Amino acid sequence: MSAPSASSFVNINGVSLVYGKKDQTKALDELNMAITEGQFVAVVGPSGCGKSSLMKLVTGLRPPTSGTIDVGGQRIDRPLKIVGMAFQNPTLLPWRRTLSNVMLPMEIVEPHRHSFRADRKQHEARALALLDSVGLDGFATKFPWQLSGGMQQRASLCRALMHEPSLLMLDEPFGALDAFTREELWDVLQDIWLAQKCTTILVTHDLREAVYLADKVFVMSARPGRIIETYDVTFPRPRRPDLVFDPAFAEIVQHLRENIRHQRHVPQAASAGRAAS
Repeated sequence: MSAPSASSFVNINGVSLVYGKKDQTKALDELNMAITEGQFVAVVGPSGCGKSSLMKLVTGLRPPTSGTIDVGGQRIDRPLKIVGMAFQNPTLLPWRRTLSNVMLPMEIVEPHRHSFRADRKQHEARALALLDSVGLDGFATKFPWQLSGGMQQRASLCRALMHEPSLLMLDEPFGALDAFTREELWDVLQDIWLAQKCTTILVTHDLREAVYLADKVFVMSARPGRIIETYDVTFPRPRRPDLVFDPAFAEIVQHLRENIRHQRHVPQAASAGRAAS
């Protein structure tokens, strides 16, 4: 288990989360995580273990029932302004062209919103550079419906990075894509991260994706979720597609798979007992 550290950029200390007042469901139980600044981490675990709940807590979208969360030395008690987010569905606004979708954070995130009109040309230049970096040069004027699923997800990544966030949160960003497109976007995301080095938390069900992209993989237990293992991934960067055929890579993936498979078969009575405690 990773113990919180005062020097970490993200500190999650003894966090529990309970949904509901009458029929309570304990989603997280005494969870601890420590993430250093600029690190890329992945969070994996069985379905329903609380991975998405963790995302809401770290971004300040939901307060914990108990425990504390600190990001950048500040206690989280409201939605963060320094975070960029991308989800399984790109959620691009259908009436906006790609460039306008990517620039959206500059219109709504402080302190950029008050100077948006004055700085518009500068923002457009940054947005176009981001689109070019993910292979969408020439698609700035297209509407979302004119883009493939993979293109939409690339645009979504650009939007998440547009305001240069200190923390990037990714919730199954490639889960809805076909295998070839998904693996292609692993390299796109890795290249962006290598260029910007923002602290990144990736929630994923794809263990190969976690090992390919992350410096560290946190494994969660069955609900109520807690960290049962922290695995350091030491393959050198940049990582490229042939890495997935490396026996050492396959060994790590299999180790994580067996750990999660065991968690999926934890008796419900045991989980209920922990939730009631």
